[in-house]
Amino acid sequence: MFQQLTMSFQLVEQVDSVNKHGILLEVVQVLTDMNLVITKAYITSDGGWFMDVFNVVDNDGNKIRDKEVIDCIQRRIETSAGFVSSRRGSVGVMPSEEHTSIELAGTDRPGLLSEVCAVLADLHCNVVNAEVWTHNARAAAVVHVTDYSTGCAIRDPKRLSTIKELLCNVLKGSDDLKTAKTMLSAPGVMHRERRLHQIMFADRDYERVDRAGLRAVEEGSSRPQVTLLNIEKEYTVITMRSKDRPKLLFDIVCTLTDMQYVVFHGMVNTGRMEAYQEFYIRHVDGLPISSEAERVRVIQCLEAAIERRASEGLELELCTEDRLGLLSDITRIFRENSLCIKRALISTKGGKAKDTFYVTDVTGNPVDPKIIDSVRQQIGQTALQVKHSSSLARKPPHQETTKGYFFGNLFKARAFQNFKLIRSYS
Repeated sequence: MFQQLTMSFQLVEQVDSVNKHGILLEVVQVLTDMNLVITKAYITSDGGWFMDVFNVVDNDGNKIRDKEVIDCIQRRIETSAGFVSSRRGSVGVMPSEEHTSIELAGTDRPGLLSEVCAVLADLHCNVVNAEVWTHNARAAAVVHVTDYSTGCAIRDPKRLSTIKELLCNVLKGSDDLKTAKTMLSAPGVMHRERRLHQIMFADRDYERVDRAGLRAVEEGSSRPQVTLLNIEKEYTVITMRSKDRPKLLFDIVCTLTDMQYVVFHGMVNTGRMEAYQEFYIRHVDGLPISSEAERVRVIQCLEAAIERRASEGLELELCTEDRLGLLSDITRIFRENSLCIKRALISTKGGKAKDTFYVTDVTGNPVDPKIIDSVRQQIGQTALQVKHSSSLARKPPHQETTKGYFFGNLFKARAFQNFKLIRSYS
């Protein structure tokens, strides 16, 4: 491995003589999980080698100087784990040593998360952490719970079956046959955000629907632009232009990898507001995209990958003492005040709950400030805070978006047998 610091960025170059499908996702996942912002990237691979270059900064746009952080980046990239095969199903329950993992997928509707949390509270399940996404009238969640009395994972098969059955009944509330599926998750550990992408992909959230409120949100936002072009019968070139936000590259690479496409060359460049990405891809069978139906599907899936994590609505942050039923009470208050949760990130640590919610009104429009004031009075002015939108990462000034195809002889094939680390500080 070759690693170097420049004046504005930390430059991470990874070279490996053993290339494999999914290794790009492993590297991007490590950088993303460490809350690093990727401002530029250059990706190239051919045959048995690859070389990836990432310019990264912290969330405030500053270069990384901490030696321990740099060492941690190196260790995590070098020891990055392999992948667990995809798990499918609308509701899955998987026990582990510390918690029970519950996967949910269904038709989105106002109050859905509140109903789910109420069921879990009634069953004395304490929500340790969770992430909830909604997109295109679909909803997906990965929820980690423990038994309230023991603080451990729930292992009783009868109780697990009851949890699944009652949650399925909640998801079936809209009489949508898509929500009728239920199955146990396969053993293993899956990266939570990658799993959310897989759940929504399996639920075909990329297929556009015309619903009241959804159209208004889309018309009021800037849709991503995705184009595909085959060149010289060797590669399909994908270009994407969208609003920039944290974890955008991860979402794109995750989707391409799970759709069984290999990125042979790529470039990412971000400006202060916009991100531009260009990838030369082929299917794992070595062929470029060959049909109009496949082209349309890839465009739809990449658009969905970009949009799923988009921070729609007003960002609310809850920080308070954790207790059984807290999440049920909070989401009930949201529902009673006609707030619709578009995305949520739930976490607990040291007896404290720190939750982030993105909310709109039931039609997908901005929330009346008077309603927010009322909600804060009910929950607690200090416990619930209104935050600024985090949909855009802060960027250093004077960065411009690059246009057009850029690969010629950008990289030449090189063989490296061992990882190597070099640092320089300026």
